[in-house]
Amino acid sequence: MNSDVAPAALPTRRQSFTVVLAIELWERFGFYGMQAILLLYMVEHLGLHDRDANLMIGAFSALTYVYPALGGLAGDRLLGARRCMLIGAFILAGGYMVLGMAARHPSLLYGGMALISTGNALFKPNAGNLVRRIYEGDDAELDAAFTIYYMAVNVGSTVSMLLVPWLQDRYGAPVAFLTCAVGLVLGLVYYFLRARWINHVGGGLDQSPARPHAVLIVAAGAVVAVLVALVVLRSERLASIGIWCAAAAIVLVWGLLYGQSAPEERPGLRLAYFLCAETMVYTLFYQQQLTSLTLFALRAVDGHFRVGGMTLFTMSAGQFQALDPLWIMAASPVLALLYRRLARDDVYLSLAHKITIGFGVGTLAFLIWWLTAAAAHGLVSAWVMVVGYGFASLAEVLTMGLGLAIIARYVPYRLSGFMMGSLYLLWALAMYAGSVLANIATPAEGAAAVQGPAQYVPLLRDLALALLVATALSAALLPLARKWDRQHTKFREVVQKNVGTN
Repeated sequence: MNSDVAPAALPTRRQSFTVVLAIELWERFGFYGMQAILLLYMVEHLGLHDRDANLMIGAFSALTYVYPALGGLAGDRLLGARRCMLIGAFILAGGYMVLGMAARHPSLLYGGMALISTGNALFKPNAGNLVRRIYEGDDAELDAAFTIYYMAVNVGSTVSMLLVPWLQDRYGAPVAFLTCAVGLVLGLVYYFLRARWINHVGGGLDQSPARPHAVLIVAAGAVVAVLVALVVLRSERLASIGIWCAAAAIVLVWGLLYGQSAPEERPGLRLAYFLCAETMVYTLFYQQQLTSLTLFALRAVDGHFRVGGMTLFTMSAGQFQALDPLWIMAASPVLALLYRRLARDDVYLSLAHKITIGFGVGTLAFLIWWLTAAAAHGLVSAWVMVVGYGFASLAEVLTMGLGLAIIARYVPYRLSGFMMGSLYLLWALAMYAGSVLANIATPAEGAAAVQGPAQYVPLLRDLALALLVATALSAALLPLARKWDRQHTKFREVVQKNVGTN
């Protein structure tokens, strides 16, 4: 807290929160709008082959999940969360502008994506950290704030996923990417207009002048991050090597942590490893939304929503991605109500059970897409995408959406930060692997291409069957998960009893 400001003059928590909320909403508007059209931009405007575009999207997705750990470290140890958040926002806006210029200068594509992954690294973890600092010491208000924060993310992403693809189709990609940048600039303008509401928030680094050496370290780190991203995005081989090295490192470090843990901590740690791995499995299928399902919507789906022969409205291929946040916003309150009712009836639905259900629901999504594509005479109905996304989004909430809960429930407190970083790294690996998987639907260059829905039948079939197998395996392992959960719960009760006694 800034000692130069009288307590009575300090803005309210709600005022401080609205500043972070506004810039987060506009940042997500820009990011998800860019994401909705990026693959289509590569394929339709820049002429990339589907296979190359899918792999580049996979590498880009991986970087956006790996880099934030470094951005959070910069906020915690070097410049403070507020400064890093602002720097990240400016870099992101620059990245969107560079992408727009790639229409005339295709080589700028890599630079734009590298800037966006670096800007996201500085923005994303530090914006969330500011929310935590605003409501520090008030858990109830913090939970409510993060709920509103999460809804802002979904609102911003939904609006942009509907608007930006429409702008691209009507006015061209440069206008669409510029809109992403302008949205973020609006968030920055609001931030600076209301800076007095937020300037007192943050730790010591936020309240003291920036140290020259810290500025130099962050600047050099950002440059290195951009250069590394450029290399990774340009080289499929290096991206693949990096993925395998990261996977090996996780297995090694997790093994070391397990060996160093107390025997009574190990059941919870085993269960956390197992459940995190299951969420990683579903991330392979989630990544299809950014890759194969977007191309499926482009080449195999009729975007006209018809009822009784009358067209109600149309959606472009990029706009179908907006179905995911729409369904998540619809499903989350229903799930929360269901959990409360089950709790009143003393029905305990463990995280392992929820993930298994999520796998089953996800299987239905890919079964629907597979069977309708296989039976299609002409293009697939747009309503099929709505139904399929409904099941896929619910599966996402029941798997990836439980990542934080897994860490909070089963991992010792001293390891929770590292394990959360490990979880994001697992998801990053799965996103790249999911992009590789998406290329099942992509014929090799020079091969005779199957057109329309038939092109995607093998991929959708394999994904549906793979998720069915994952569901069966997850269900078969539920007794083991229950055993580890009981052992962990027994240990936690002993710890709580000892704390209460002392």
